Amino acid sequence: MSSYQKRIEQLFAPADIVINGNRPWDITVHNGHLFRRLLAHGSLGLGETYMDGWWDCEKIDEFVCRLCSRGIDRQVRTWGMAVAAITARLSNRQSRARSFQVGKHHYDICNDLYQRMLDSRMIYSCAYWKEAATLDAAQEQKLDLICRKLHLEPGQRLLDIGCGWGGMAQFAAERYGVEVVGVTVSQEQAKGAQQRCSGLPVEIRFLDYRGLNEPFDRIVSIGMFEHVGYKNYRTYMSVVDRCLKDDGLFLLHTIGGNTSVTTCDPWLERYIFPNGMLPSAVQISSAFEGLFILEDWHNFGPHYDNTLLAWWQRFEDSWPELSARYGERFYRMWRYYLLSCAGAFRARANQVWQIVLSKEEPCGCYRTER
Repeated sequence: MSSYQKRIEQLFAPADIVINGNRPWDITVHNGHLFRRLLAHGSLGLGETYMDGWWDCEKIDEFVCRLCSRGIDRQVRTWGMAVAAITARLSNRQSRARSFQVGKHHYDICNDLYQRMLDSRMIYSCAYWKEAATLDAAQEQKLDLICRKLHLEPGQRLLDIGCGWGGMAQFAAERYGVEVVGVTVSQEQAKGAQQRCSGLPVEIRFLDYRGLNEPFDRIVSIGMFEHVGYKNYRTYMSVVDRCLKDDGLFLLHTIGGNTSVTTCDPWLERYIFPNGMLPSAVQISSAFEGLFILEDWHNFGPHYDNTLLAWWQRFEDSWPELSARYGERFYRMWRYYLLSCAGAFRARANQVWQIVLSKEEPCGCYRTER
């Protein structure tokens, strides 16, 4: 046994993970170079070696949950992580010039993948399973919860920052009688949203949020703030401030982290969400301080575990139809992405927040909806 393997076994021991064990969360090693690569590259090496077929695990979600629950994911620090942190401080990785990169890399994957993986409205954010048994029902419950928190009424004008494939815009227009403007940095999402909302009072724009400057009664942003970046949080809130009417409401739905960071997980940043990062509660509240009044802060992070597992099952069931287009390496990448994220949420390493904000001069008294 090499010294590298001994070190990894020592790291895994507190999480009760055994190399070549027989339980669902144990890993089976196919390439002995795995251990040195893990110590040299940390989480980036863990994801890449899985994509390369160097190891397997029956339940990646439980494996990652155990790592995160014991803080083992934070114990391996690499030079690459240090360089990424320095780069994030010296440059704005989420500048206007770079803002469309994530759209091209992640969201512009051919829509057939997302159509098969997501619910019928193609909502690509955490569902709300409080009184739902299916993915479609859980996503509809989430959309309706958002509309009720915003106190939407017929005739209002709603801005959807990061509108995805138009599911929220369609729902709000059809169920609540509002006019909607949706913006996205993905060309494929823009096309899909325009088709979905055809015939409704909905306008979809291929636009970075910083280009917005017009009045709205209500503003919503669902699963987009993770792409804004810590250097732009205040700018983002200032854009919302200049677009929201004095008696308006803003709902921010975002994944959040337990601590303040300036970079993303290196594997997720390279393969899934370029230039992404998770905001902390401190970073968000500092960004809106002096601009908005906090009306409600709702955490339903545990619901993302169920959502990701539902997406994984739909992806797995559809793989025979998708395999020819995407190939085995993509399959392993996507499996690792969905299941490792499920494990992180199960461990409460990540959260999901819905935050309702009003202007400094609100009209009336806000009523919380749950």
